[in-house]
Amino acid sequence: MKFFKYAPLILFFIVLASCKKDASTANTIAAVNQTNIAYGTDPLQKMDIFLPADRTAATTKVIVTIHGGSWTSGDKKDLTGYVDSLKRRLPAYAIFNINYRLSAYPNNIFPAQENDVKAALDFIYSKSAEYLISDKYALVGVSAGAHLAMLQGFKYTSPVKPKVVASFSGPADLIEMYNHPAGGNSIISLALAQAVGNTPTQDSLLYATSSPVNFITSSSPPTILFQGGIDPLVSTTQAIEVQTKLVNAGVTNQYVFYPGTAHIGFWDNATMFDAFNKLQAFIETNVL
Repeated sequence: MKFFKYAPLILFFIVLASCKKDASTANTIAAVNQTNIAYGTDPLQKMDIFLPADRTAATTKVIVTIHGGSWTSGDKKDLTGYVDSLKRRLPAYAIFNINYRLSAYPNNIFPAQENDVKAALDFIYSKSAEYLISDKYALVGVSAGAHLAMLQGFKYTSPVKPKVVASFSGPADLIEMYNHPAGGNSIISLALAQAVGNTPTQDSLLYATSSPVNFITSSSPPTILFQGGIDPLVSTTQAIEVQTKLVNAGVTNQYVFYPGTAHIGFWDNATMFDAFNKLQAFIETNVL
């Protein structure tokens, strides 16, 4: 009899709890995965977008990944493994994996790729309120993409100044790269001239303004550099020059050197695991 006496009250609390649960569920921000979102009119000006659940414009940090391929080839899908690893390691981050126009002389030569990275960041930043993301960015680039990440991070403070730049085997001084290619391989110099559109003798200003090392200042973002000791494409002197300038400018940096390792893309699983451990720690320490 007592149960039936209090049954309406018990039912009221059950309904109230259910309403609260439904309201909480309704307010949850769902994760979003979008592919091939255009940030420009060219077919290659597209990006894949991975937004975490429960994100907010105040707290959700951003990682932008940039693929390699000597500025003339490659695709954002090449970094699928990078994106998957970053999603597992840093699940609260929004990730944008971008494509850019590929140089194919005489079309899309420098600085098309630099301009595209800038345009992609402009697009992402303009969508901050819609995507519910903050202005705390990390740029992660691989090979030619690392060059572009450093160039954006060191050269520009608009639309947003990144908190971290990460370079995997990235060229940084293009005149030095042309004049002293890795292993003395003249094919590297020829390929660079094709991508840029001229030799340093023909357009020294373009080479200088396309070289990230020339834009390092005391206000440059914290930078982590990964370099293989037997890289046949990008000489170790490239990363060393960047680190030296960062140190002299008083910029937080980390140089990760793998003596017996070639160019990124040919690293074994153990090396990649170690690199991503260090990358994760560097991002978590500096993207504040």
